[in-house]
Amino acid sequence: MSNSKAAIQNGAASLPADSYKTSAWKDFMALIKIGIVNSNLITTFTGLWLALHFTGQSFLDNLDIIFYTVAGSSLIIAGSCVINNYVDRDIDHLMERTKTRPTVTGKVIPAKVLGLGIFLIGLGTLFLFLTTVTATVIGLLGVFSYVFLYTLWSKRQLVSNTIIGSISGAVPPLIGWAAVDANLDMMAWALFVLMFAWQPPHFYALAMRRVNEYRAAGIPMLPVVKGFKTTKIHIICWVAVLLPIPFLLIKLGIPFLILATLLNVGWLVLGIYGYRIKDDIKWAKLMFVYSLQYLTIIFVAMVLVTLI
Repeated sequence: MSNSKAAIQNGAASLPADSYKTSAWKDFMALIKIGIVNSNLITTFTGLWLALHFTGQSFLDNLDIIFYTVAGSSLIIAGSCVINNYVDRDIDHLMERTKTRPTVTGKVIPAKVLGLGIFLIGLGTLFLFLTTVTATVIGLLGVFSYVFLYTLWSKRQLVSNTIIGSISGAVPPLIGWAAVDANLDMMAWALFVLMFAWQPPHFYALAMRRVNEYRAAGIPMLPVVKGFKTTKIHIICWVAVLLPIPFLLIKLGIPFLILATLLNVGWLVLGIYGYRIKDDIKWAKLMFVYSLQYLTIIFVAMVLVTLI
């Protein structure tokens, strides 16, 4: 076996040494996928905040629960992402956005990466256990769905991998709510549905932009298997699913209902407008950027309207 082949099988791509010089901290941030951790932290905190608000509990009187929830959810998400990096080290070198991960460049030992992932999940579970059993169970179900249902099973085999992966991405607000109120309110499930429906149009847009990379890696993403035309239809349908969800959050008031509806309609209009844009990649970029702004605005708004 040649050195280059051995490097790839061990998770190291044949990149020039200078091309992936990073600090240990940056490598750690890449391993835990800090962007994913941060975005999920927003939704976790929102679920926790709303549970405190609607159960009439004080934020300052529950700082310990808040800390355990934020730390625990962040750690289990980080650990799951580390294991995802461990599993995908054989294909990440084929994709531009993942080829410099430390699991690919060979800067970390695969066995240690796996150990780190398990340790983070274990530590996060302990923190969540200091809140409620319900929050702990939901957190572990999220880990199971991301690591086993998505990473180890559906990602490389099913075109529906994005839908299956959306389960884990929708769990964080449930964890936040359950840490305060184990009897999950209808609103908590509305947050779950919102996050579940948001993910397919977000990730399908990303997959359109990275279609050649996914094809090279052999990942059956929707644009790879069905093409752009079908993917655009799926994106628009999933955005349409979001339209009634604000009405499940009516307790947040009319101003929020109006804002959320405008955001949903705006996303739908942008999607339909895509049929007039000949450049599919440009349209996908617009949809992807909108999805990011959408998530931030709508979850921050949920917190702000309860302060008025």
